[in-house]
Amino acid sequence: MADLTLTAVPNIPHIQPGDNLADLIFQALSKAQITLANGDVLAIAQKIVSKAEGRLVRLADVQPSKRALEVASQTDKDPRLVELILQESDEISRMRQGVLIVRHRLGFTSANAGIDRSNVAQGGEDETVLLLPLDPDGSAAKLRDEIRVRLGVQVGVVITDSHGRPFRLGTVGVAIGVAGLPALWDRRGEPDLYGYELQHTDIAVADEIAAAAGLLMGQGDEGMPVVLVRGLGLPVVDGKATDLVRPKEMDLYR
Repeated sequence: MADLTLTAVPNIPHIQPGDNLADLIFQALSKAQITLANGDVLAIAQKIVSKAEGRLVRLADVQPSKRALEVASQTDKDPRLVELILQESDEISRMRQGVLIVRHRLGFTSANAGIDRSNVAQGGEDETVLLLPLDPDGSAAKLRDEIRVRLGVQVGVVITDSHGRPFRLGTVGVAIGVAGLPALWDRRGEPDLYGYELQHTDIAVADEIAAAAGLLMGQGDEGMPVVLVRGLGLPVVDGKATDLVRPKEMDLYR
């Protein structure tokens, strides 16, 4: 990986529901005179995938349930937002004033079920929130297939989101959708520098890609939601972000 490079792709416009995301990425790559090659990985921010897939919800259209009203009173959150969080999750992990941590229907545990107000136009009665894609792995696979058909190259795709962590401060990029590369890289059985056989080394390589890309994507007004990662040399496999979800029976911190 001596020649590993990360390049933010410029010229990605503001995405609207129904936009063909693959077309817009192709156009941006062309304007920047970037040619994709076999083995490249595109890290794509979840927000533009969700927007293209129409995952925007007006809070004015949400009717809170009795359960949402109860949780909202304990967390001091908007009952309409809580209703959406409950709809997007399987169970509540932790809650207190200002905090609502849930197990998302996709399997991972996160604050507010990944529902976001940032980088979404707001205002008056049209206050809007953005939900995660219904099937991020499927979204990644679709984009990868379109790239293969139209450009004739085999690339990997990682859809990224920002998650907090229970034992460390700050958010970090993680993979919620993966296609064309291993999400979890099993290196058990390989030797280390001293010939010791690795025993417990499973690398969350898709999360590492997401975190690295996050340095260029940023969290504010940077406007760089697509990052090209080149030089990883990963095998072409049908990895999925769901491969990274720890099974309930193996979760010692629940």
